[in-house]
Amino acid sequence: MIEKIREYLGDKEEYLLGFNNPKISKELLNLPGPDFIERIFFNSDRNNRVLSNLQRIFSTGRLANTGYLSILPVDQGVEHSGGASFAKNPIYFDAENIVKLAIEGGCNAVASTFGVLGIVARKYAHRIPFLVKINHNELLTYPNKYEQILFGTIQQAYDMGAAAVGATIYFGSQDSTREIIEIAEAFSYAHELGMVTVLWCYLRNSAFKKDKDYHVSADLTGQANHLGATLQADIIKQKLPENNGGYLAMNMGESSYGKIDKKIYSELCSDHPIDLCRYQVANNYMGRIGLINSGGASGANDFGDAVATAVINKRAGGMGLISGRKAFQRPMDEGVKLLNLIQDVYLCKEIQPA
Repeated sequence: MIEKIREYLGDKEEYLLGFNNPKISKELLNLPGPDFIERIFFNSDRNNRVLSNLQRIFSTGRLANTGYLSILPVDQGVEHSGGASFAKNPIYFDAENIVKLAIEGGCNAVASTFGVLGIVARKYAHRIPFLVKINHNELLTYPNKYEQILFGTIQQAYDMGAAAVGATIYFGSQDSTREIIEIAEAFSYAHELGMVTVLWCYLRNSAFKKDKDYHVSADLTGQANHLGATLQADIIKQKLPENNGGYLAMNMGESSYGKIDKKIYSELCSDHPIDLCRYQVANNYMGRIGLINSGGASGANDFGDAVATAVINKRAGGMGLISGRKAFQRPMDEGVKLLNLIQDVYLCKEIQPA
């Protein structure tokens, strides 16, 4: 298994597998493991039904009982349009094939819309945990806007038999106040009914694009994660960080934005991707709230990119990947192979947190 992973990493092998000097020590982290629920959530305010659904998610698929997660997310039919998402592989216009891919791919859960999961719920809700995405940004309004709106209710997700609900908040956007209040209320009710909560902690503000795209900076995404943990998300989804210094860039000239301590750029983080991701984990209460990173868009080197992302996440102390387009925008057997390859990184005992 390790040799296959090394092969896919190529010239990144030593850079990622040989990194052993992180700024934040792994001894400070609450790392994933088979006992994660008992170790972390047993003393929380989550009720027994939430713990039961968490256990169900952690006990499903090829990563069962490892403490790691592999989730298939397919909500792009709304977020990006059905045509843009499924033109490469039209079988996924059929909701059943989305769920089949998650099952055949050995995933812990399948994340999708009310419509996709609801239309096949009676056949599949007992076979794989459903993660219902309750809000979306739709791109049919002209001109396009970036605003997360509810597409259904927590009660609908519960009645469907969902194990979890997910939502996106565009932190930093003009709409963020409404979204924070709305999702805080939704997550509270989801917990009351016994469902797990997963938050897509995304940034959205045109001002974050300067000399670099600071929507993927470690400092800004880390703070978004911290807000997500404050909203009592049980798991946080975040894009893998690609740079750092978002707060610094936003405070150039006469502008004043946020509050920072420059130690976060020297004592808590370096420019190594594992350190950048570890800073995200640190903002998740030092890993008490699991971090799953997104797999990103499909490209020319999907298998190699997926392995690298999984290695970075695992070695940083993260909990897994939630990868969609790389898997469903190709024939199903290849999608299964890609999902299994991601899972192999988390099953590989030679790869451990740095």
